[in-house]
Amino acid sequence: MKLKPEDIDIQRKLVHVKGAKGRKDRYTLLSGVAIETLSLYLKSYKPKKCLFPGKKEGSHVTTRTVQRIFENAVKRAKICEDVSVHSLRLSFATHLLENGVDLRYIQELLGHKSSKTTEIYTDVSIYTDVSSKNLSKITNPVDLIYGNNPVDLIYGNNTYRHIGNNDEINDR
Repeated sequence: MKLKPEDIDIQRKLVHVKGAKGRKDRYTLLSGVAIETLSLYLKSYKPKKCLFPGKKEGSHVTTRTVQRIFENAVKRAKICEDVSVHSLRLSFATHLLENGVDLRYIQELLGHKSSKTTEIYTDVSIYTDVSSKNLSKITNPVDLIYGNNPVDLIYGNNTYRHIGNNDEINDR
């Protein structure tokens, strides 16, 4: 969660993840829904150094804070399965594969060195070759779910309803 505002490329719908697991840099997809959410967030909070700042000045949000936010969201959504933040990564990979995205692209998005790791992740054992990388043309699974449907985003005491390019703000 050490993202900086400049790590977000809204035009190409990509996030530049720097120094992730294994100290590798990679790009991953940013959904349209996430772009809308981030736009509202950036307008409201105007983060400077860290995209998601922590409690201390200049620090980023901690892994434990992200886990707590996720656990609260799981409770609110009444999800009974045993899930973790890592489940989002696994689901992302699985949905991409189910929607016909080549395994090599998924490998690149996840930052896996070996295609075997990606195969285990997505529970497949096929390999296909890809001659060119064009990650920004892959549709994010979140966009396949939400499309232009209304999305309620909750920040502090406000609920934002996003519909297409229009936003409504309602105090709770």
